[in-house]
Amino acid sequence: MSWPLASFLLVALVLGLGWLAYERARPSARMVAVVATLAALAALGRDAFVALPDVKPITAMTLVVGYALGPLPGFTVGALGMLASNVLLGQGPYTPWQMAAWGLVGLTGAALGRLSSRSLGRLGLALACALCALAAKEVMNVYTWTIGASHTPAALLAAAGAALPFDVTDTIASLLFGLAFGPELARLLARVRVRMHVSWEGTDAPAPGDERLARPATDGLGRATALGLILLCCTALGAAPLARAGLARAQARSGAREPASAARERVHGARVLPEVSYLVGAQNADGGFGAARGQPSSELYTAWAAMGLAASGREPRGVRRHGRSPLDFMRSRASTLSGVGDVERTILAAHACGASAYSFAGYNLVAELFRARARDGSFGEQVNLTSFAIFALTAVGHSASYPPIRKAAGWLEHQQNGDGGFGFATRGAGSDVDDTAAALQALFDAGARDRRLLAAAGGYLLRAQDPDGGYPQRLGGSSNAQSTAWAAQGLLASGRDPALVRRRGSRSPIGYLQSLVGSDGSVRYSRTSAQTPVWVTGQVAIALARRIFPV
Repeated sequence: MSWPLASFLLVALVLGLGWLAYERARPSARMVAVVATLAALAALGRDAFVALPDVKPITAMTLVVGYALGPLPGFTVGALGMLASNVLLGQGPYTPWQMAAWGLVGLTGAALGRLSSRSLGRLGLALACALCALAAKEVMNVYTWTIGASHTPAALLAAAGAALPFDVTDTIASLLFGLAFGPELARLLARVRVRMHVSWEGTDAPAPGDERLARPATDGLGRATALGLILLCCTALGAAPLARAGLARAQARSGAREPASAARERVHGARVLPEVSYLVGAQNADGGFGAARGQPSSELYTAWAAMGLAASGREPRGVRRHGRSPLDFMRSRASTLSGVGDVERTILAAHACGASAYSFAGYNLVAELFRARARDGSFGEQVNLTSFAIFALTAVGHSASYPPIRKAAGWLEHQQNGDGGFGFATRGAGSDVDDTAAALQALFDAGARDRRLLAAAGGYLLRAQDPDGGYPQRLGGSSNAQSTAWAAQGLLASGRDPALVRRRGSRSPIGYLQSLVGSDGSVRYSRTSAQTPVWVTGQVAIALARRIFPV
């Protein structure tokens, strides 16, 4: 058993024990409803402040719930609050760590309530909220450290130092939230606890040594469970990184199919709106897009702009200039498509616009795609074209079990180089970041299960990261936005959150991309170049929205 899998199972055991203990306590249906409501409120409170990074009331709410209602409700509200809020903010391999860390906050609140007989004042509760916020953030710093390339004490200090401004913000915010509503919420929940609790007692006095008969059902369980869960949480949270493939892969799969309305709500916290604003302003009178504002429209740039808009939650069909949309422009240029690459890209853009590729301005683009299919299952006998073919076939509604997708994926798997990466053409061509990331997404769409192959490709991407957090097209080169966007998508497909991938204390790929966003919303190609800003901005918007192909 691998070390990451063992740590994942240990954290899962911690969470399972917590909820098993809660179930064995046999809470009333009314108390279950109260705890569920509090967990939902904690999640909504975290999501409501998405525009203010690290300003979240969930720590204060979780601690007060544990303080007022006991260890098991506190643990459950903290863990479920994190899980539920990440439905909007984005799931990842960090989610179980967050669940366990904030479950620990609830247990700490319960211990505090027991030790103080629930007599803390406003300032005392607020200080406890601040300290718990700092402790929970340090747990997440440990998680960041464990997935890094270096596991030295210096690397841990570097990770903690990089996160210090955010940790301080969360600590101060939790202090203020505790001051604002801590005692009031505690009193409210105390009344709920009294009204919900029913104690059964016999008419005769209990026998000596049998005092438990007159105590609440959860009272005897509380001390042992709280202590056990605290020890298990501490052990699990410091043990090892979580298995990366579960939640992040599920996030990528659901994100790639989510409706535009859901994406629109989510991307407000993903900083895509400036890029969307730029793209909308760059549209030409014919509905299409050029390489930059004011330049003649082309199918290439229009397709990438449409996909960037769709990934960001903006319906491309609704983006119009003089009544013409990107879809109108692409249909008007359907006769100019000159190769399988053009066909694949147009199928993806049509899908982003909600149009059928089977009848696209009189052309059956899917039939055109199959004309490039070789006997060995590849398309054009190239990794790049075969990856995009899998994207396109997935976009038109075929599942991973569709024979052409299965055969294409099988051919693709055999093109992996010894370093774990993929090249543009076939095996033996030099590996590069763009095609490795594309192959990873295609294999993900095809339901590939060769863990060793996927891990090797993901490892290639991890090694390719530059010290500035970005990615070059080839190892050792200079970072650029488009290769970094590809890498972010590949990391998502391999089960990693690109916002957490850092090399020796560097910023993350997402941080690197965000640093290239200009005042007008356009994204620079690199620190020294601003070439083809429409193409670059459209592609980066997809990565910032945490989407994989097809969008």
